[in-house]
This record gives sequence, C-alpha cells and structure tokens, in this order.
Amino acid sequence: MIRLLFIVLLGCLAQAFPAHAVPSWGAGQSSSADTPPSQLKPGEWVWGGDSKAMGPMAVIVSLTEQRAYVYRNGILIAFSTVSTGKPGHETPTGVFTILQKDKDHHSSKYNNAPMPYQERLTWDGVALHAGGLPGYPESHGCVHLPSEFARLLFESTTLGMTVVIARQGKSPDALVHPVAASPINPMTGAESGNLALAGDEQFRWHPELAPAGPVSMVMSTADLRLFVYRNGVEIGRSRIAFRQPGAAPGTHAYMVAAGGAPGAMPPWIRIGIPGHEADAGVPVTGADIARVVVPTQFVENMLPLLTPGSVLVETDEHVLPATTGPRLQVINSDPPAL
Repeated sequence: MIRLLFIVLLGCLAQAFPAHAVPSWGAGQSSSADTPPSQLKPGEWVWGGDSKAMGPMAVIVSLTEQRAYVYRNGILIAFSTVSTGKPGHETPTGVFTILQKDKDHHSSKYNNAPMPYQERLTWDGVALHAGGLPGYPESHGCVHLPSEFARLLFESTTLGMTVVIARQGKSPDALVHPVAASPINPMTGAESGNLALAGDEQFRWHPELAPAGPVSMVMSTADLRLFVYRNGVEIGRSRIAFRQPGAAPGTHAYMVAAGGAPGAMPPWIRIGIPGHEADAGVPVTGADIARVVVPTQFVENMLPLLTPGSVLVETDEHVLPATTGPRLQVINSDPPAL
C-alpha cells in the first residue's frame, strides 16, 4: 500500500513540476524502514507515514550527522540525509519555528534559484527546502532536503512548528544524535524532562506533564523499557520483561483498534512500515500481548488513555542515553485499512 501511495504521489509531483522547470534532488521514494540512518547514501531518506491526528510534530537537524529527524507525538516517523551550510555560510544552531511556507519559492539573492517546498526558519534567509545533496555541507546556510522528502514534510508541517538545529560541541548529545523516542518537547524545543528510573523504581507516571492530547508509546526490547508520550511529552516510563525470551528483531508498529471494552486492554492491529507493508491491518493476538510483562499499576494508569489510533512502536534498538548507538528505526503511522 505504501509503495502504491508513493507511485501516486510521484505522479502528482511530475504533473505539478515538469522536469524542465524545476530540478529534482535525491531519491524518488523512501528506503526501507530497516535502513539505519548511518547507512543512507546522499539523497536517500525514509518516510514511514504521518497522521496529523497523532499529535504534535517536531524536526531535529543534526549538522554533525548531516541528517534530519522527524517526530510525531514523541515517535520517530521519518529521517533523511541533508546538506547544510558550507564554511563561511554555516547553518545556525538553536530552536526555530516555521515562519513561512512557499511551495514554489525562488531565491531573491541567488539568481532566482528554485527552492521548492521552502519552509522559512529565519527572516534573513535560513530555511528548509529541496536542494543539492552532495554528501557534505554545501549550501549558503539553508538545510537542503531530497525533493520528495521535502514535499512530504511540507504537507505535514504547520506554521509555528518547532525545528531544532544541533551541532556537536554546541548542543546536547541527545539532539546531535537523536534516538527513536523524541529527546525534545515539541512545543518549546527544549530537552524533554528526565523520567529516568532509579535502581529500585519499577515505573514513573506523571500525567500532569501533559494533561491532554493523543497518546503514543515506544517499547525498547534492548533496554526493557516502555515510554508513554502524550501530546509529544513523556508522561510515563516503566520497566518491562518478557515471558518468553527471543522477541522478534527489528521494528514493529501497532495501533489501537476500535471495539474495546471500557477498562480492558483494547484490541490492537499491526501497522505496515516501508519494506514490511504486508503487516498492515493484521490483528495482534492475546498471546502476543501477554508475552510482555508490565507492572500492573502502570497498565491500569495507561488503559484509560488508550483510544483508537493510539500508536506503539517496538524496537530492538537502545533508547536510554547510556546505551544509544547510531541506529534508529521508523514507524508508519498511516492507519491501515480495516
């Protein structure tokens, strides 16, 4: 379904921007979600899907890695190679918001150069937009993105949305090397509050940090942790265990389906991700749910918040700061056909 969607979108793009009028940069479609960001070649990207109903979005651009990471309600949904400012035209670091959007922008400074899907971050010329991607910083300060990735991002963002630009030595490591769970508050761009568990703590639960909004979760089988986000803010964290060892490797995504009884664990279905589209819509069995051991009180805290559309991503990668490495995964938050 995802591949068909990309074909349709690419067809629309070709009609809207003839090849002789506007250049196209980068890959024309998403790489598999199993591709580690560090293995993306210049111009490659992963877009797992998006739904604005899922919660607030934020973008982190790592100048050090030359990659951009897109989060929706705390969960990584996309990442891409980028090209940022070359020496003498360095891209500034800091927290920015999208000030203006222009699908057909042309530069007023550089010979009317096309800058498709421009999303302005500063009034003096720094923006996200489609552009050249040689594999190193070569822009005049903007963040260049692959054309199709830039289009998808343009359609998903809103004015005022947070964009954080980070560099080694100037920014916290969590922002320079992002992980599968968002390290920032999407409203402010500040690092998320620390709900790290003490040695004897089983869980922490602080719903007051985000009193309302959609809920999503990240489960790391490597760290044996479950993270709960509401409106993009972490509100809970718990230790977990497995009744049977040998959790399936890789990344798997699930969504709460309709039809659950009040106070009971709701039904879940799988979400397809690029490279694993066949998972879309497959029901999660009771045995699959029962294999994960979560403290009873934590489950009771969570259940009232789980509504149709709530998303859980399970990854075999580390998320805790002391254990994170370069590999991340991405989910597809497009609701499968029921």
